[in-house]
Amino acid sequence: MGTIEVLFTIAMFGYIIGNITFKGLQLGTSGVILIGLLFGHWGYEIPPVIQDLGLVLFVTTVGLTAGPTFFRNFRARAFSFAGVGIGIIAAGAGVAWVTAKLFNIPSALAVGIFSGALTSTPGLAAALEATGNAIASIGYGIAYPFGVLGVVLFVQIFPFILRTDLKKEVEKCKQTGNSPGAEAEVTVCGKERPIERSGMLVLSVSLVLGLLLAEISLPLPGGGAVRLGKAGGPLMIGLLLGHLGKIGRYSLKVPGYTLNSLRELGLMLFLAGAGTSAGRGFLAVAAEYGWSLFVGGAVITIIPMFIGYYIAAFFRLDLPDALGAVCGGMTSTPALGALITASGTEDVAASYAAAYPIALVLVVVASQLLTITIP
Repeated sequence: MGTIEVLFTIAMFGYIIGNITFKGLQLGTSGVILIGLLFGHWGYEIPPVIQDLGLVLFVTTVGLTAGPTFFRNFRARAFSFAGVGIGIIAAGAGVAWVTAKLFNIPSALAVGIFSGALTSTPGLAAALEATGNAIASIGYGIAYPFGVLGVVLFVQIFPFILRTDLKKEVEKCKQTGNSPGAEAEVTVCGKERPIERSGMLVLSVSLVLGLLLAEISLPLPGGGAVRLGKAGGPLMIGLLLGHLGKIGRYSLKVPGYTLNSLRELGLMLFLAGAGTSAGRGFLAVAAEYGWSLFVGGAVITIIPMFIGYYIAAFFRLDLPDALGAVCGGMTSTPALGALITASGTEDVAASYAAAYPIALVLVVVASQLLTITIP
């Protein structure tokens, strides 16, 4: 089969697997990376340029989507959301570093496990870019399933641990005027003209500026440098342009249907490329390191969630907002869906949107720092 046939065959079977529901849980687009691993094991390849295209499309559209709420939420409760995001990523990175040392796991594999445990696709992209080693995708593929399941279960089980009814907490917040995400509600009533109706012009500008920003290196104390890379640069530009919303009378807003379609396409392209590049060595790596990879990934998922919640509690966030922020800090979209169902309101998405971009950027930086500090 040619490249295009391979790509969409992987996508076809990936979406079939991803849409299988087990007790309300499903892998979604992440089923693509599992099929990609299988095809890579059989010797098929996806050109790196396709993987890179998918990456920049994904993170740019995420930035443009989150930008309008990110800065408003951050101003309203800056320390709360920043604290949750920083705490979760710092804890995850710390556990990943300790795990790598204890089990003698090489840096590329450890960073892949770190990004998989936090279900962070940009983190995987940063790991691949920083290490230049496809083994990072293997670590991601090993840790990702529990990363998804762990956070989904956490937001549903933790209220029972606290002996609290989540839906009653939401009602209580509404009655006191402190509804989850209320600070993010904004009335939009402008008369801006779209620069170009499909939104592709704004998206293209975001991509170009983001890729330019991606190449800027910032020196680190004691030598070395860190840069946002293809995962972080387009994300930051997307957040900025999404926040600005307009230039004079001209709107910078990209239609939702454009953002949703291209975000899904980008994620699919990236996961297909990452999966096939890692598939050739997946079984060998799993056999060599065995259970330590799975245990390490589970611990990296579990510990940061509890730390993130108690940081949110310290800042006196209500339970719905706290759990939404934990989902954002863990960069877990499936968990957000589970939280919306469990809480009975979409308002929890506001705290998720506030913590999510912070966590995404920090995962990129942490991935590069782990690459430097782990042998």
